[in-house]
Amino acid sequence: LGERGKKFDFFPVLIKLIDAKKDLSVQVHPDDEYARKYENSYGKTEMWYVVDCEEGARLFYGFKEKTSKEEFEKRIKDNTLTDILRSVEVKKGDCFFIPSGTIHAIGKGMLIAEIQQNSNTTYRVYDYGRIGADGKPRALHVEKALDVTTLTPLPPTIQYPEQSIPGGTIRKLAACPYFDTAVLQVETAVTQTVSAESFQHLLVTEGNAVLETASGSDPLPMGSSVLLPAGLGTYQIKGTCACIVTKVNAE
Repeated sequence: LGERGKKFDFFPVLIKLIDAKKDLSVQVHPDDEYARKYENSYGKTEMWYVVDCEEGARLFYGFKEKTSKEEFEKRIKDNTLTDILRSVEVKKGDCFFIPSGTIHAIGKGMLIAEIQQNSNTTYRVYDYGRIGADGKPRALHVEKALDVTTLTPLPPTIQYPEQSIPGGTIRKLAACPYFDTAVLQVETAVTQTVSAESFQHLLVTEGNAVLETASGSDPLPMGSSVLLPAGLGTYQIKGTCACIVTKVNAE
Protein backbone atom coordinates (compact mmCIF):
# COMPACT_ATOMS: atom_id res chain seq x y z
CA LEU A 1 0.00 0.00 0.00
CA GLY A 2 2.89 2.38 0.67
CA GLU A 3 3.71 4.78 3.49
CA ARG A 4 0.37 6.56 3.31
CA GLY A 5 -1.49 3.26 3.61
CA LYS A 6 -0.09 2.58 7.08
CA LYS A 7 -2.76 4.76 8.69
CA PHE A 8 -5.51 2.32 7.61
CA ASP A 9 -6.48 -0.99 9.22
CA PHE A 10 -7.22 -2.54 5.83
CA PHE A 11 -7.20 -1.70 2.13
CA PRO A 12 -8.33 1.93 2.14
CA VAL A 13 -10.67 2.12 -0.86
CA LEU A 14 -13.38 0.25 -2.71
CA ILE A 15 -13.57 0.83 -6.47
CA LYS A 16 -16.76 -0.12 -8.28
CA LEU A 17 -18.61 0.12 -11.56
CA ILE A 18 -22.34 0.69 -11.02
CA ASP A 19 -24.58 0.11 -14.05
CA ALA A 20 -27.94 1.60 -13.03
CA LYS A 21 -30.80 0.16 -15.05
CA LYS A 22 -33.31 1.71 -12.63
CA ASP A 23 -33.31 4.42 -9.98
CA LEU A 24 -31.29 3.29 -6.98
CA SER A 25 -32.41 3.95 -3.41
CA VAL A 26 -31.82 7.30 -1.70
CA GLN A 27 -29.04 6.81 0.86
CA VAL A 28 -26.74 8.55 3.30
CA HIS A 29 -23.53 7.41 4.99
CA PRO A 30 -22.22 8.37 8.44
CA ASP A 31 -18.80 9.80 9.22
CA ASP A 32 -16.08 7.80 10.97
CA GLU A 33 -16.97 8.99 14.47
CA TYR A 34 -20.64 7.99 14.22
CA ALA A 35 -19.91 4.71 12.44
CA ARG A 36 -17.34 3.64 15.02
CA LYS A 37 -19.75 4.40 17.84
CA TYR A 38 -22.87 2.74 16.44
CA GLU A 39 -21.68 0.29 13.75
CA ASN A 40 -18.22 -0.79 14.90
CA SER A 41 -17.11 0.22 11.43
CA TYR A 42 -15.93 3.22 9.43
CA GLY A 43 -17.92 5.93 7.74
CA LYS A 44 -18.09 6.44 4.03
CA THR A 45 -17.00 9.29 1.80
CA GLU A 46 -17.15 8.61 -1.93
CA MET A 47 -16.79 10.01 -5.43
CA TRP A 48 -18.75 9.31 -8.60
CA TYR A 49 -17.40 9.63 -12.13
CA VAL A 50 -19.93 9.37 -14.96
CA VAL A 51 -18.43 6.84 -17.39
CA ASP A 52 -21.46 6.97 -19.68
CA CYS A 53 -25.13 7.91 -19.51
CA GLU A 54 -28.34 8.14 -21.45
CA GLU A 55 -29.56 11.58 -22.47
CA GLY A 56 -31.46 13.19 -19.62
CA ALA A 57 -30.12 10.85 -16.90
CA ARG A 58 -30.23 12.45 -13.45
CA LEU A 59 -29.01 11.85 -9.92
CA PHE A 60 -29.78 13.27 -6.48
CA TYR A 61 -27.05 15.18 -4.66
CA GLY A 62 -27.96 16.82 -1.35
CA PHE A 63 -30.87 19.17 -0.70
CA LYS A 64 -32.14 22.03 -2.86
CA GLU A 65 -32.15 24.35 0.13
CA LYS A 66 -31.61 24.27 3.88
CA THR A 67 -33.99 21.79 5.49
CA SER A 68 -34.95 21.13 9.10
CA LYS A 69 -34.75 17.69 10.66
CA GLU A 70 -38.54 17.80 11.18
CA GLU A 71 -39.15 18.58 7.51
CA PHE A 72 -36.73 15.85 6.48
CA GLU A 73 -38.54 13.28 8.62
CA LYS A 74 -41.97 14.41 7.40
CA ARG A 75 -40.91 14.11 3.76
CA ILE A 76 -39.63 10.58 4.33
CA LYS A 77 -42.92 9.53 5.93
CA ASP A 78 -45.20 11.05 3.27
CA ASN A 79 -43.06 9.83 0.33
CA THR A 80 -42.22 13.32 -0.96
CA LEU A 81 -38.52 13.31 -0.06
CA THR A 82 -37.30 13.54 -3.64
CA ASP A 83 -39.23 16.83 -4.06
CA ILE A 84 -36.69 18.62 -1.83
CA LEU A 85 -33.53 16.94 -3.12
CA ARG A 86 -31.24 18.56 -5.67
CA SER A 87 -31.76 16.76 -8.97
CA VAL A 88 -28.80 17.08 -11.34
CA GLU A 89 -28.73 16.13 -15.02
CA VAL A 90 -25.45 14.39 -15.78
CA LYS A 91 -23.18 14.05 -18.77
CA LYS A 92 -20.26 11.80 -19.54
CA GLY A 93 -17.15 12.86 -17.61
CA ASP A 94 -18.95 14.60 -14.75
CA CYS A 95 -17.53 14.12 -11.26
CA PHE A 96 -19.44 14.27 -7.95
CA PHE A 97 -17.68 14.29 -4.58
CA ILE A 98 -19.96 12.96 -1.84
CA PRO A 99 -18.67 13.49 1.70
CA SER A 100 -20.22 11.49 4.52
CA GLY A 101 -23.56 12.96 5.56
CA THR A 102 -24.62 13.81 1.98
CA ILE A 103 -27.97 12.38 0.94
CA HIS A 104 -27.68 11.00 -2.60
CA ALA A 105 -28.97 8.54 -5.18
CA ILE A 106 -27.90 7.28 -8.60
CA GLY A 107 -30.61 7.53 -11.24
CA LYS A 108 -31.37 5.09 -14.03
CA GLY A 109 -29.53 5.17 -17.32
CA MET A 110 -25.98 5.82 -16.17
CA LEU A 111 -22.74 3.92 -15.70
CA ILE A 112 -20.85 5.23 -12.69
CA ALA A 113 -17.32 4.59 -11.49
CA GLU A 114 -17.44 4.87 -7.71
CA ILE A 115 -14.30 5.37 -5.65
CA GLN A 116 -15.10 5.22 -1.97
CA GLN A 117 -13.73 4.88 1.50
CA ASN A 118 -13.61 1.16 2.31
CA SER A 119 -16.91 0.82 4.18
CA ASN A 120 -20.31 -0.77 3.65
CA THR A 121 -22.11 1.39 6.22
CA THR A 122 -25.20 2.65 4.40
CA TYR A 123 -28.49 4.06 5.68
CA ARG A 124 -31.34 3.66 3.21
CA VAL A 125 -33.70 6.62 3.43
CA TYR A 126 -36.17 6.13 0.57
CA ASP A 127 -36.72 3.24 -1.85
CA TYR A 128 -39.67 4.31 -4.02
CA GLY A 129 -41.93 1.82 -2.22
CA ARG A 130 -40.27 -1.17 -3.85
CA ILE A 131 -40.74 -4.69 -2.55
CA GLY A 132 -37.81 -6.96 -1.72
CA ALA A 133 -37.35 -10.64 -2.55
CA ASP A 134 -39.21 -11.58 0.66
CA GLY A 135 -42.34 -9.76 -0.50
CA LYS A 136 -41.89 -6.93 1.99
CA PRO A 137 -40.65 -3.37 1.57
CA ARG A 138 -36.88 -3.14 2.03
CA ALA A 139 -35.80 -1.86 5.43
CA LEU A 140 -35.20 1.86 5.91
CA HIS A 141 -32.83 3.38 8.47
CA VAL A 142 -34.68 6.61 9.20
CA GLU A 143 -33.55 7.34 12.76
CA LYS A 144 -29.86 6.95 11.96
CA ALA A 145 -30.28 8.94 8.74
CA LEU A 146 -31.81 11.78 10.76
CA ASP A 147 -28.75 11.72 13.00
CA VAL A 148 -26.11 11.95 10.29
CA THR A 149 -27.55 13.78 7.27
CA THR A 150 -26.21 17.23 6.38
CA LEU A 151 -29.30 19.42 6.06
CA THR A 152 -27.72 22.33 4.18
CA PRO A 153 -27.02 22.24 0.42
CA LEU A 154 -23.52 21.37 -0.69
CA PRO A 155 -21.58 23.52 -3.14
CA PRO A 156 -21.25 21.91 -6.59
CA THR A 157 -18.26 19.63 -7.03
CA ILE A 158 -15.39 21.42 -8.75
CA GLN A 159 -14.96 20.23 -12.33
CA TYR A 160 -11.22 20.68 -12.83
CA PRO A 161 -9.76 21.47 -16.29
CA GLU A 162 -7.56 19.07 -18.21
CA GLN A 163 -3.82 19.55 -18.01
CA SER A 164 -1.62 18.61 -20.97
CA ILE A 165 1.13 16.07 -20.34
CA PRO A 166 3.41 14.29 -22.85
CA GLY A 167 1.23 11.80 -24.77
CA GLY A 168 -2.12 12.89 -23.36
CA THR A 169 -3.93 14.83 -20.63
CA ILE A 170 -4.69 14.45 -16.93
CA ARG A 171 -7.62 15.93 -15.02
CA LYS A 172 -7.99 16.01 -11.27
CA LEU A 173 -11.30 14.59 -10.05
CA ALA A 174 -11.42 14.73 -6.24
CA ALA A 175 -9.18 14.37 -3.21
CA CYS A 176 -9.87 13.76 0.49
CA PRO A 177 -8.07 12.03 3.38
CA TYR A 178 -9.08 8.64 1.98
CA PHE A 179 -8.26 8.89 -1.73
CA ASP A 180 -6.89 11.08 -4.51
CA THR A 181 -8.33 10.57 -7.99
CA ALA A 182 -7.67 11.80 -11.51
CA VAL A 183 -8.66 10.77 -15.03
CA LEU A 184 -5.79 10.09 -17.41
CA GLN A 185 -6.48 10.40 -21.13
CA VAL A 186 -3.84 8.57 -23.16
CA GLU A 187 -3.55 9.65 -26.79
CA THR A 188 -0.26 7.95 -27.74
CA ALA A 189 1.90 6.96 -24.77
CA VAL A 190 1.97 8.35 -21.23
CA THR A 191 4.66 7.69 -18.63
CA GLN A 192 3.88 7.87 -14.89
CA THR A 193 5.61 6.85 -11.66
CA VAL A 194 4.39 4.96 -8.60
CA SER A 195 6.32 6.19 -5.59
CA ALA A 196 6.83 4.49 -2.24
CA GLU A 197 4.15 6.78 -0.76
CA SER A 198 1.13 5.00 -2.25
CA PHE A 199 -0.07 2.30 -4.62
CA GLN A 200 -1.90 3.42 -7.77
CA HIS A 201 -5.03 1.79 -9.13
CA LEU A 202 -6.02 2.04 -12.79
CA LEU A 203 -9.63 1.62 -13.92
CA VAL A 204 -9.90 1.77 -17.71
CA THR A 205 -13.18 3.47 -18.67
CA GLU A 206 -12.76 3.56 -22.45
CA GLY A 207 -10.39 2.60 -25.22
CA ASN A 208 -7.72 -0.06 -25.48
CA ALA A 209 -4.07 0.15 -24.47
CA VAL A 210 -1.05 -1.73 -23.17
CA LEU A 211 0.57 -1.35 -19.76
CA GLU A 212 4.36 -1.65 -19.70
CA THR A 213 6.36 -2.00 -16.48
CA ALA A 214 9.77 -3.38 -15.62
CA SER A 215 8.21 -6.84 -15.31
CA GLY A 216 6.63 -6.88 -18.78
CA SER A 217 3.54 -5.90 -20.78
CA ASP A 218 -0.15 -6.44 -20.07
CA PRO A 219 -3.22 -5.56 -22.15
CA LEU A 220 -5.49 -2.79 -20.86
CA PRO A 221 -8.88 -3.20 -22.54
CA MET A 222 -11.88 -1.18 -21.40
CA GLY A 223 -13.01 -2.32 -17.96
CA SER A 224 -9.56 -3.37 -16.79
CA SER A 225 -8.76 -2.97 -13.11
CA VAL A 226 -5.06 -2.93 -12.23
CA LEU A 227 -3.28 -2.45 -8.90
CA LEU A 228 0.22 -1.02 -9.17
CA PRO A 229 2.00 -1.56 -5.83
CA ALA A 230 3.79 1.26 -4.04
CA GLY A 231 7.40 1.61 -5.09
CA LEU A 232 6.80 0.07 -8.52
CA GLY A 233 8.56 2.98 -10.19
CA THR A 234 7.98 4.07 -13.77
CA TYR A 235 5.24 2.60 -15.94
CA GLN A 236 3.94 3.48 -19.37
CA ILE A 237 0.50 3.22 -20.96
CA LYS A 238 0.57 2.95 -24.76
CA GLY A 239 -2.48 3.26 -27.00
CA THR A 240 -5.66 5.29 -26.79
CA CYS A 241 -7.64 5.04 -23.59
CA ALA A 242 -9.04 6.82 -20.55
CA CYS A 243 -8.46 5.54 -17.05
CA ILE A 244 -9.18 6.67 -13.52
CA VAL A 245 -6.05 6.75 -11.39
CA THR A 246 -6.61 6.32 -7.64
CA LYS A 247 -4.07 6.58 -4.83
CA VAL A 248 -3.99 7.37 -1.12
CA ASN A 249 -3.87 11.08 -0.46
CA ALA A 250 -1.12 12.77 1.51
CA GLU A 251 -3.57 14.32 4.02
